[in-house]
Formats: sequence, structure tokens, C-alpha cells
Amino acid sequence: MCPILIQYGGLTVYAYGSILALGFVIGMILILLKARKEGVPLERVAELFCLTIFSALIGARGLHVLTNLEPFLKDPSGIFKVWEGGLVFYGGFLLAVATAIGYIRWHRLPLWKMTDLFTPSIALGLFFARIGCFMAGCCYGSATSLPWAVTFTDPRSLARLHTALHPAQLYEAGSSLALFLFLIWVERRKGYDGQVFWLFLLLYSLVRFLIEFVRDDPRGFLWGTFLSTSQTIGICLAILSLFMLSFLKRRCRR
Repeated sequence: MCPILIQYGGLTVYAYGSILALGFVIGMILILLKARKEGVPLERVAELFCLTIFSALIGARGLHVLTNLEPFLKDPSGIFKVWEGGLVFYGGFLLAVATAIGYIRWHRLPLWKMTDLFTPSIALGLFFARIGCFMAGCCYGSATSLPWAVTFTDPRSLARLHTALHPAQLYEAGSSLALFLFLIWVERRKGYDGQVFWLFLLLYSLVRFLIEFVRDDPRGFLWGTFLSTSQTIGICLAILSLFMLSFLKRRCRR
């Protein structure tokens, strides 16, 4: 809706990057407050947060490039233009999780306790990220005649212009905010470490699977055009989440 917040002389402040940065800051504050309450070393939490954010950005951009390879082969410099949108959550999430597990194991920290500590902030970060997507016009929805459809008119927007579209970005932003509040509730009542993390992954995979049906931006497909890349990844992660929730629950009982 408004891809650029401020443009003055040579200074350009993009809405997408600004809102994303705001989400990172709020997420880190939330994690540090919870870490202090639970007695987790703050320096380890800060290091882990920075590592996961860095790896998430690389993974998110990398998966976007791989699933939309043709334009980047023509103009490789576009790989670095993240302010124009193009961060795939699952790519960033998978690389960030792999990095986090390596760090946690190396420093012999409690794995599932640490993942639960970070998880609500991931959901909150997704809320800010999708608001940023809405402002920039990326991750846009398909054409619709529904009364809540949105029409992008700014020529700097990445969305299809002058067409009534599903506000797919807001669908995901709203569901991510609801998921954040639900996870905070679960966190206070959880029966075992790891429950918050795997429950988030299960619910987000289901929500994302449904939202993908009303998205219309270039994002890559597997199995022809039946399932998008994100839907395929989501199915695998949902199955894994169900297994891990059952496994951790049984282990806790034993």
C-alpha cells in the first residue's frame, strides 16, 4: 500500500525493511525478558538471537531465489535487494532452526526449553513481516470480488495494480498474531519442553497451507501446479510436528 515510508534526497526508507526491523527488536526484547525470568544466560540468548536472525535472512532469501531462479540469473544483483520483498519464511525458518540446534548443542543448553523460549517471538515476528509485505505489495493474493478485497495503486508496489485482490498478507498477519497470543497462553500451561515449538509449527503449517490457495505471487510449485513449494514443505513439517508432540509427551510421562 505504501512501499516507501520516507524519501528525502538520497535517503529512502522502505516500509518492508523498517517494519521487519521493528519486529526483530520487539521479538528480542520479549525473549530477553523471558530468559531473565527463567534464569537462562542472557549473553547466550543474545548470541543465539543474532545468529538465528542472520541465518534466517540468508535461508529466506535463498529459498526465494531458488524458487524464482530465472530473473536472478538475468540480474544476479537482484539477489541482494531484499528491500523489494522476497523472503520465504520456510527457508529462513529451516536454516535458523538448524543453526540454533547447532549452537544450543555446542554450548550444552537445554534444547527444547530454548526453542520454546524463542517460539512466541517467531509468531510475533511473522505478524510484523506480513504487515511489511502488505505495505510493499509482495506475497499478494489472487483476484477476488469479496467485499474486503484490496486494490494496490502505488506504481512502486510489488502487487498486481488496479485489481481487487485477496489481502493474503493480512490473512497471515492476523493468524500469526492470534497464534502468538495462543502460544503465550500455552507457554504458561505446557506439560513438557518442546510443546510450544512443535505446536506452533503444526498450526502455522496448517494455516499457511490454506492461505497459499489464495496467493498469486510467483513463489514456485512442486507436483506441477497442484501444490506450492511452501505447501509441500508445510505438509512434511505438520507430519513431523505431530510425531514430535506425541514422542515428547510419551517421554515426559515415562
